[in-house]
Amino acid sequence: MAAPPANHVGAIGVVGLWHLGSVTAACLADAGYTVIAVDPDEAVVERMARGVPPVSEPGLPELLERAAERLRFSSEAGALANVERAWVTFDTPVDDDDNADVDWVVEHAARMLAPLASDALVIVSSQLPVGSVARLQERCASERGSDDLRFACIPENLRLGGALDAFRSPERFVVGARGERDLAEVSELLAPFEAEIESMRVESAEMTKHALNGFLATSVAFINEIATICESVGADAGEVSRGLKSERRIGPRAYLAPGDAFAGGTLARDISFLRDLADRYALPDDVFAGVANGNAAHKGWAQRKLLSLLAARGGERSERPLAGATIAIWGLTYKPGTDTLRRSSAIELCRWLCSAGADVRAHDPAVAQLPDDLADAVTLCQTPLAAASGAAALVISTAWPEYREVAAGAVVDALAQPLVIDAAAFLQATLGVERRLRYAHVGSADQAVSTSAEAIS
Repeated sequence: MAAPPANHVGAIGVVGLWHLGSVTAACLADAGYTVIAVDPDEAVVERMARGVPPVSEPGLPELLERAAERLRFSSEAGALANVERAWVTFDTPVDDDDNADVDWVVEHAARMLAPLASDALVIVSSQLPVGSVARLQERCASERGSDDLRFACIPENLRLGGALDAFRSPERFVVGARGERDLAEVSELLAPFEAEIESMRVESAEMTKHALNGFLATSVAFINEIATICESVGADAGEVSRGLKSERRIGPRAYLAPGDAFAGGTLARDISFLRDLADRYALPDDVFAGVANGNAAHKGWAQRKLLSLLAARGGERSERPLAGATIAIWGLTYKPGTDTLRRSSAIELCRWLCSAGADVRAHDPAVAQLPDDLADAVTLCQTPLAAASGAAALVISTAWPEYREVAAGAVVDALAQPLVIDAAAFLQATLGVERRLRYAHVGSADQAVSTSAEAIS
């Protein structure tokens, strides 16, 4: 990583300190910049000042400690008085239907940016719908009584569990700027990270984020629908995926691995933004609606698989095959490398299993406490095998590397029935080859799901 430009003057403000903001602040400080990081939540600020980030991210606590002398934290907007550059990094709140609370971000950002120096440059990275930078500029002008701030956009491009590498060693930065002066200043700010800059107008940068996540979401929904057809016709979706990725027009890094539906809010949020934009301008949204509907339907794959494979438990078909059954869940977090449970598909599965009368036992290496509504309903176990003990089925929900270390024979011995449901085939190399286990994953040719979608509603 290169050193900051020699003519670097003054501190950089970072506004909003959840995942995006904590990573941004730490990486900028580690690059040599003085960072004043602010957030209206005093509890978040207090934890960050102690080097405790609000969301688990590998390497982030160590980075905060290493760069501590260049980091300042505050819950007061006045901490940014006369700062000449600020980076808006609020994580945008999203409800259960993937609707983003844009007003919350704009109002809080405008208030925290009010003390900036005249002619300061504001960079917006919060995940917001196209047009939000212009909206924030108007709100700041109203708050300050003068339209004297300059605005640019660098769309957020972090991934939970790999955010530090994504920020410090990106393939490129997409930068939306209004004029050569602003572009030059952003480019100078990003110089320590030695990445190519893809420059464009601000609204194009905002739209690029929607288009990118929309494309990735479409790829996920597409391959999962292909996979469900594969289950019925004797094809293997993993082999089909390999055939697609070997096509040069698609490529090996395409989002075409059969498995879970996308969750967590990032991809779904941009699909929602695109549908809202189409509705606002009276344009068709058939593709985006299809992606959302297809993904929503695929979220029920594990439920349908469990109902199908456990329906004849004990030799008799049951109308409530999960009632009284012990089901083990390995992994509860949204993805490995983090401790966040928000929008986790595993948590949604736990709720559904409990409502179906199942006894749920779960393990996750990063989770010490369950959400309040599951605290008494789900048994949180200390080890993976303890969760699997006596279970009628084991569901692999989060791809924690630790689970690859559990011997297949030990899993067979622990389970009451040798059944493993692993949507993304994460443990195929260890459990999938164990002949005593019935191992089901999305798109497997010999594990068709026969239960209708209506059965899980």
